[in-house]
Amino acid sequence: MGALLLPDPDPRPVRVPVISVDDHLVEPPDLFEDRLPADLTDRAPRIVEDPDGQQAWLYEDRRYPNIGLNAVVGRPRESWSMEPARFDEMRAGCYEIGARIADMDRDGVWASLCFPSLVAGFCGAVFSGSQDPALGLACLRAWNDWHLEAWAGPHPDRIIPLQLPWLPDVARAAAEIRANAARGFKAVSFPEFPAQLGLPSIFSGAWDPLFAACEETSTVVCLHTGASAWAPLPSPDPPFELLPTVFPVNALLAAAEWLWSGVPLRFPDLAVALSEGGIGWVPMLLDRVDYVLHHSASGTESTAWPSELLPSEVLRRNFWFCTLDDPSTIALRHTIGVDHIMVESDYPHADSTWPDTQLVLDRTLATLPEDELRAIAGGNAARLFRHPLPDRDDWRA
Repeated sequence: MGALLLPDPDPRPVRVPVISVDDHLVEPPDLFEDRLPADLTDRAPRIVEDPDGQQAWLYEDRRYPNIGLNAVVGRPRESWSMEPARFDEMRAGCYEIGARIADMDRDGVWASLCFPSLVAGFCGAVFSGSQDPALGLACLRAWNDWHLEAWAGPHPDRIIPLQLPWLPDVARAAAEIRANAARGFKAVSFPEFPAQLGLPSIFSGAWDPLFAACEETSTVVCLHTGASAWAPLPSPDPPFELLPTVFPVNALLAAAEWLWSGVPLRFPDLAVALSEGGIGWVPMLLDRVDYVLHHSASGTESTAWPSELLPSEVLRRNFWFCTLDDPSTIALRHTIGVDHIMVESDYPHADSTWPDTQLVLDRTLATLPEDELRAIAGGNAARLFRHPLPDRDDWRA
């Protein structure tokens, strides 16, 4: 199976240090070993293999395969497919931290924020939706422990710790946020549309204790496109290509919902990052929300928007935006706010710029003033996630 993998690429030249705020990991087969209470160990998620050689996670009698396009970096494009992938068909950097750091070095990525794969769901929704809540909470805590200790722990300067929240109980979730922040977690992956998971909506106010905990601990709320298992696909029979095409629509809708929900007004120091959402839609939304306030808003402006700040000003204050490759929008960076734009490599997904993230940035951002280039490439993420930058541009030297 290893023949599917191409030879290791040569390290790319480093123009500036990059912090990728949207990458993924593939949970290794031993993640849950020795991390659950003894009475739950035999019910932990585990890898099973079919007679035809396919591998998948098995949890509460449901199978969660590693979908092929989730881990295709380093493979010939003709081998890409949606078929489940075996671990020996992936680059080791997908699931082994040492190999991941080596692949980040090849790509010129200094630090990375890594989201889960399908066995957990991008925001831990699989565990939060468990038939047995005690088992689900134990699995979620095991994932968080593994992420902090085994994934981020060996290279704390290279991996930004990201936790998964316990969604069925907001009070417990808030307590977990505080406890995890004390352990070193800097971010939490939260569903962009919780109502789509059968949870209270973002307009309900039910999540305020969790947001209070995030604001208090400077924990960044990351809204990853697709975390709520919803996509804006109005037709019943679209081709697959439509789904990744409209990824940014999720981010647009999420930003609009969260803005009008009043959450950033009640928690003015809350930081919300729109992961894998692009930036092309941001200038339009900035214009539109202010226009709506003055024209279409119900009641008076003071009741529709109880703030002296314009909606666009709150959007620029509380939200951070993530770009993979949006060359046409870079000219509008000052409209968005240069200090609120970050970059991603999306390793190891099919969208990934690996191993050419530095080359993509050079093509897209090379004409920017040096301070703006450095801010977007890594400085903004370093400030937001309170993560160090290297002491020299090419830390590999």
